[in-house]
Amino acid sequence: MPPRAPELARAADPLRPTEALRRPADFSNQPRPDGEMRRLSVGREITLSGEINSCDKLFIEGSVEANLSNCRDVDIAESGLFKGSASIDEAEVRGRFEGNLTVRKRLLIKATGRVSGTIRYGQIEIECGGQISGDIQAEPAGETRELTADALPVRAAG
Repeated sequence: MPPRAPELARAADPLRPTEALRRPADFSNQPRPDGEMRRLSVGREITLSGEINSCDKLFIEGSVEANLSNCRDVDIAESGLFKGSASIDEAEVRGRFEGNLTVRKRLLIKATGRVSGTIRYGQIEIECGGQISGDIQAEPAGETRELTADALPVRAAG
C-alpha cells in the first residue's frame, strides 16, 4: 500500500533541497519552437571534457575542455574556464577562454574576462579591464570564413 501524503512528507530525503534549484537570470532566452531550451550548466569545481553539441545555452562556472559546436550562446562566469574550440552566435566572458573562438554575432568581454587564442567575431565589446590576446580578426556579421589557399591575400609581382 503506497504511503499517504503526510507520510510522504516525513519520508523526504533530508539531503535533497526542498526548493527548486535557482537558475541565473541569463537563462531567459527564447525557447525552441517545441518550447524546450537545451541548456547545459557546469557548476563550480566541476570539470567537463569532450564534445558538446546542439546546446542553446552553455553556462560555465567550473572548467570545460571541449569542442563546442551547434551552440547559440556561451556565458563564462568569473570562476569559469573554457579550453578548446567553440563556434557560436554570442559569448559573454567574465572568466577565461583559451583556444579557438568564432563568435558569429557579439563577443562581450567583461572587466574580469580573459580571452586568448585564435578569435573571430562579428561584433566585440570589451569592458575596461577585460583582456584579449592572440590572433584576433573581425568578420562581417553572419559570415564565417575558413582560410584556404585561394582565399589568402595575393601579392602583386613587382
